[in-house]
Order: sequence, then C-alpha cells, then structure tokens
Amino acid sequence: MDWTAPIDAYCERLDAGFWAEPVNAVTNAAFLIAALFAFRDWRARGQGDPATFLLAVIVAVVGVGSFLFHTFATRWAALADVLPIALFINIYFCLALRRLVGLSWPLAVFGTLLFLGASYALGPLFGRLAGSSGGYVPALGAIFGVAATLWLMRRPGAGMLAVTGMAFLLSLVFRTADMPACEAFPPGTHFVWHCLNALVLFLLIRLLIRAKSHEGAPAAAPAGNALDTP
Repeated sequence: MDWTAPIDAYCERLDAGFWAEPVNAVTNAAFLIAALFAFRDWRARGQGDPATFLLAVIVAVVGVGSFLFHTFATRWAALADVLPIALFINIYFCLALRRLVGLSWPLAVFGTLLFLGASYALGPLFGRLAGSSGGYVPALGAIFGVAATLWLMRRPGAGMLAVTGMAFLLSLVFRTADMPACEAFPPGTHFVWHCLNALVLFLLIRLLIRAKSHEGAPAAAPAGNALDTP
C-alpha cells in the first residue's frame, strides 16, 4: 500500500496543496480548545483520575491528527486521523460501562470487546446506511444505548448523555452532508462536524469527571440528578 497516496474526500479540497482545505484545517483548533476545557475541568474536579486525563490528551491528539489529514491528505495522515478517534471511542465506552452503568471491570472490558467486534462486523451495513459517516454509527448507538440503560436503571447521567447524543447526531448530519451540499456551499459542511464533535467529546469527558467526583458522596435523591445537568 502506498501510504503517501493522496486522498480527496471533502468538498473544500480542490487540489493537492497543503492549504487546500483551510476551513477544515483551522477548525481542528476546536478539539484543542475542548481538550483545554476538559483539562481545566479535570483539575477542578477530577485530579487523581488518570482515565479522564488520558481522554483529554486523546482529544488533543484527535485535533492534531485531523489537522494532518486535512492538510497532507494522504493515507498515512488518514490513519493519524482515525486511530485517536477509535481509541477515544473504545476507552470511553469501557469507562462508561464501569463508571456510569456500574459494571465490574471484567464485565466492562468484555462489553467493550463485544462492542468492538460488533462495530467491525456491522461496518459494511453501517456504510451502506450512512455513507462515509457509517463508521461513527456504533458510537452514536453506544451513547443512546448507555443513556437508555442509565434511565432504566434510574442512575444519574441519562439526561446529559442523551443531550450529548443529540449533539453528536447533528454533527454526523453535517459530516454526511459535506459532499451533497458542495455545489450550493463550496466550503462544504465538514468543518461544522469538527466544531460540534469537539463539543461532544468535551461533554462526554465532563460527564465522567462528574461521575468520578460523586463517587462515595452521600446519597441524596435530588443531588444525584446533578449529573443530568448539561
């Protein structure tokens, strides 16, 4: 495989130049901002929690990887783009099963492996249904699935996670609309995906930090719902 082969997958790119996607490239700063805010939240509430610190670092790496892809636009840059995202999704899913749903570590890891296997097996189907955004359908399903589980179990966080899922769904709409909207809007809509997805990643980390800070706190029915506040 030629890792330097060019990739032209977005409306904004008209040539192979480094700055052929200026809007898509610059809006990756949203991920760096999201990582900074997540780190600030971690310092205020989650110090001593290396898991959420790691997630904040991964969000920053997502921004760098996506910037590389939207500037170099090669196969190796595409790998730098998708790997950190996949890492975030699977680490977060495992932590959500453990920290939000309350599963034991062995069950959380087993559930994550099942999720990973199902995502891979159903990848072609999701691709036919959602086109280039098909790879993110499992993550969307996971957010709403965990939110529904929390609601059924009457555990905190369901409302905040559902709102985050709606934001993620909207970001996927803009990602999918990039090429179809190209003729009417030459810059495309992929940059909106960057901005909304950065917000989604921040909200997801914030939810885990709050869940960690509430562990061991005295149980009180009204206070327990604090995690449902976006």
